[in-house]
Amino acid sequence: MASRIGGAAARAILLGWIAVLLSVATLHDAVPVNAEDAPPLRVCADPGNLPFSNDKGEGFENKLAELIAKDLGRELSYTWFTESTGYVPNTIGKDACDLVMGYAQGTGLIDDTNPYYYTSYVLITRADDTSLAGIASLSDPRLRSKSIGLVAHTPPASILSMHGLIGNMKPFDFRSGESQSNMAQTMIGEIESGQLDAGILWGPVGGYYAARADVPLVVTPLVKESAGPTTFYGITFGIRPNEPQFKHQVNKVLADNRDRIISILQDYDVPVLDQDGQPAGTGSAGAQPGQ
Repeated sequence: MASRIGGAAARAILLGWIAVLLSVATLHDAVPVNAEDAPPLRVCADPGNLPFSNDKGEGFENKLAELIAKDLGRELSYTWFTESTGYVPNTIGKDACDLVMGYAQGTGLIDDTNPYYYTSYVLITRADDTSLAGIASLSDPRLRSKSIGLVAHTPPASILSMHGLIGNMKPFDFRSGESQSNMAQTMIGEIESGQLDAGILWGPVGGYYAARADVPLVVTPLVKESAGPTTFYGITFGIRPNEPQFKHQVNKVLADNRDRIISILQDYDVPVLDQDGQPAGTGSAGAQPGQ
């Protein structure tokens, strides 16, 4: 969300795509009845932003876009440009995209579909660190003596500040120009080596890279915060306003393929939750609910 909620979690707001969608709000208002007359399904995506997407089709959003296009009987087409966290890009053309992946529910900035999954920021610790065993909230007093990595200007930064933990934080700043994937891998490496006691990342990024670490890590969804900004989001597809037929069709695809969608996400170690913050389905490797 920097489109995706600042840095690693910038995956929830997706401001970076809003200008693109609104620029084509009056085009393609209805999906043709005949599938053979349907235009390609145009998806805006980052060409190098795993685990979400890349230009080789290796990310989970690539897989989800393929599923939707197939069910709609439309050819999949991408418009590639790099998401810049906290930056709304210039409009890139009238036929930019029909769908934005990973848009936070209810932001009101553009229209959205029903949520296709729920997830949250996550706290990542070493499995062998017994001093933080079972920790489930940023209000836990055990964090007062710990060094904590996080992406600057994200909701967890505000929560840590509320608990007087500013001095414990090591911020990773997305405005430095480093990609969120590289920041996540750097943070994970510092947790592995002991330079950091813990780290906070947007769930899909944290889950994916923690599962690929060289030492066992624990990934805990932050769903028990009682104060401050929310850390838990329903994730939807962003779509242009005033296209009810298209919205209905996409929502039907989501409902018909719920189990398959969850399976795809879990294949990438995304901590998939239900709307109550509990694990959705099985096989969410490395993730555990806050207790």
